[in-house]
Amino acid sequence: MSDLISRHAELSDADNEWLHLLVGDWQVISDLAFADLVLWMPTDDHGFVAVAQCRPSTGATVHYDDIVGSMAPEGQLPQLRRALVELTAQRSREPRWFGAYAVREEAVPVVHDGRAIAVVARQTNLGSGRTPSRLELNYVESADDLIAMISRGEFPMAHAATGSRRGAPRVGDGLIRLNSEGEVLYASPNALSCFHRLGVIGPLVGRALIEVTTDLVEQLSPVDESLPLVVMGRAPWRTDLESHGVALSLRSMPLTESGQRIGAVLLCRDVSELRRRERELITKDATIREIHHRVKNNLQTVAALLRLQARRMDVPEARAALEEAMRRVATIALVHESLSQTLDEVVEFDDMVGRALRLAADVASADTSVHTVREGSFGMVPAEVATPLALVLTELVTNAVEHGLSGRATGTVTISADRDGSTVRVVVADDGVGMSARVDAPPADPTRGKRGLGTQIVSTLVTNELHGSIEWAVREGGGTEVRLDVLLKDPRGEAVSGPA
Repeated sequence: MSDLISRHAELSDADNEWLHLLVGDWQVISDLAFADLVLWMPTDDHGFVAVAQCRPSTGATVHYDDIVGSMAPEGQLPQLRRALVELTAQRSREPRWFGAYAVREEAVPVVHDGRAIAVVARQTNLGSGRTPSRLELNYVESADDLIAMISRGEFPMAHAATGSRRGAPRVGDGLIRLNSEGEVLYASPNALSCFHRLGVIGPLVGRALIEVTTDLVEQLSPVDESLPLVVMGRAPWRTDLESHGVALSLRSMPLTESGQRIGAVLLCRDVSELRRRERELITKDATIREIHHRVKNNLQTVAALLRLQARRMDVPEARAALEEAMRRVATIALVHESLSQTLDEVVEFDDMVGRALRLAADVASADTSVHTVREGSFGMVPAEVATPLALVLTELVTNAVEHGLSGRATGTVTISADRDGSTVRVVVADDGVGMSARVDAPPADPTRGKRGLGTQIVSTLVTNELHGSIEWAVREGGGTEVRLDVLLKDPRGEAVSGPA
């Protein structure tokens, strides 16, 4: 739609946004009117191009094939032009025939800031030929009011709550028409069923909906502050009404004429089962987060015990081994801390690994002032990958400080992440003594020769847990760099996309 508009017209950002708001919310009008809606945009050659269309879910469609991008036929141009110039709806006197069925057409100007910027064609299939029911008459009357608001620049409603919250009511779920005082003029059978399940006895017509809902609200139960405005039709918002284990999703669409409210259309839907499942998911998510939190606490306790034990050691090698174990346990605890703060089984890796690497650099050498530099972004990393990847990076930074920068007053360790979709390449480089002088540097064939414990841990994790590859090399300009390639996958085995 945006491409078609920019190709055929020059609209301001506000006009463009207005058309997108209209298209985002016109399915309700199409269903109420039992009609196809087509948004026609005027072109420089005095023609019209279809930039969007909507089919009703309540009746037969007119256009079985998409017409977006096509030009308006010659027979329809006069009606569209009059609507655009005169700023009033234009209804054809005689139906137009589409093959074997007749279609009643109406052209409605889309007005914004007092100007007509496009035209909506309302096309109703007259193929059924039967007498409309009371329900259908109320549907069409509601659609007429909303379409008239389009021609006056009062629809779409800029603050309408049509967001992504699940359970949004649709026309067929239940419809209630209110007057300007919030009294019920008409309630569809589905709407009556919804309120009867809440505990309403008798009909709704003639009763103030705010009084009906007030009697339903349970004492001491939380109530959405927008509920009174919605049930009185005063604001274009959405809310939920819950009572006795039944939940209704309500959406109000105020009807206005020249800025004055003349009534409202209220859509309702029984979402009891949906809300129950959502609460179950929230409970499960909270349980998982609590488990990660407790695991983090237990690991921190283990790290504290290792620290206490190390302080009692008189043998330097034993003390160093316990301190390394403490650092590794603390790194795993950081991952679980990050998982305890999110509902997803993925970790925002950059912040977490930044803290872990600074801790590793500070603990590895008290005599060397180490400056850690992090470049690029890891983005979101699956939980099953976060722990081994954090351990690998911590070991590489620790080894770089302990062996590459040993005996130096200052040094720099750089961690670079280059993420391309689900693949990430990490380079850990230091400006230290280089591979030839490091006791931890692996031989040309990493599967043979003597290696330190840290290098063995890194190689094992990369091969068995991360299913990646690792390579040690001499850094240009002096020092050592380690290149690590990893494919990130979620617990289902699917690749995880990188940061936007």
